[in-house]
Amino acid sequence: MKLRAVSCALPSRQVTNADITELIGKHSAGHFTGDLDHALGRIGAFLRYSGSATRYWLDVGERPIDLLRTAAHSALDQAGITADQVDVLIYTGIGRGFLEPGGAYHAAHALGLDRAHCFDIIDACMSWTRAVQVAESLFRTGPFRTALIVNAEFNLRPGGPVVPHLFRLDRIEQLEYTLPAYTLGEAATATVLTAEDSEPWQFRFISRPDLAPLCNVTLDGYDGYCEPSDKLARNGVGVFTSFGFEMHRVGRGEVHAVLRQLDPPTTEVAALFTHASSRREWQTMADQAGLGAVIHHVYDRMGNVVSASVPAAIASAVAEGRLRPGQLAVGWVGSAGMSFGAFTFVL
Repeated sequence: MKLRAVSCALPSRQVTNADITELIGKHSAGHFTGDLDHALGRIGAFLRYSGSATRYWLDVGERPIDLLRTAAHSALDQAGITADQVDVLIYTGIGRGFLEPGGAYHAAHALGLDRAHCFDIIDACMSWTRAVQVAESLFRTGPFRTALIVNAEFNLRPGGPVVPHLFRLDRIEQLEYTLPAYTLGEAATATVLTAEDSEPWQFRFISRPDLAPLCNVTLDGYDGYCEPSDKLARNGVGVFTSFGFEMHRVGRGEVHAVLRQLDPPTTEVAALFTHASSRREWQTMADQAGLGAVIHHVYDRMGNVVSASVPAAIASAVAEGRLRPGQLAVGWVGSAGMSFGAFTFVL
């Protein structure tokens, strides 16, 4: 399997850490119990400590499907692939407008992919990595020759799972399961893969379903589909809840374990791409793994763009000449679920 092209499209509204704390202050005024200014100072300090600086959100009049279309057309043009050559379209990630049918069908219609097979893969921030592995399997076992993987991680619309609910704080203790919401950015990406002879991709995964309650967006009736946990729906049904500090703390060992299973030749790796949950956390882990010099961050400028994190980083590295054809790259992801993945490919 060959990665032919990756493209990322960002919305136009740049949001700084100061904008985030201003929004929290605006929505929390009159509701917060305690010293709100002190709480806002702590939030700002955490964002700076994690490596956050800016992220991009949709502006008035911008639509996810338009940015998805921009990313997809750019990737197809880079790959020299026409719409009628795409055999399968996989829509990934959390951002979506439909529970039924799969978002892939609406994306395919918008892109003019009239003959593509369509389906979705939903596995939180691991979605893109899972989709790439599935595409490789389809190439090896079926007639497909070209796959397009797309996502539209636009989760900050008013009335959605984050805004404005999580910007209204009542007490400082809420930060334990709310703080990751303030790192989120928005992006669409498109990845073109083809069934060509090349250096084989290697994938390794570890699943820890016992940690599933740590990060969720629940639906009505969710409690009938899971074991009880006081962590679920802590911010309310349909609202993002994430115990970010705990996720990083308990996940570090698994993140390192899955990379050891992959066992990449570290001296040959030209670029490392990770989930964009914290620049500081991933830089520390990369340093410990001997890959700190080649990690390519997007968190500081894009924020946590969920399942778009790795493809956005690849697109950025290729554009900047940090990854060139023939060079070895490593992907390294930790995700709600919890799941942990590592993979290698040659551009």
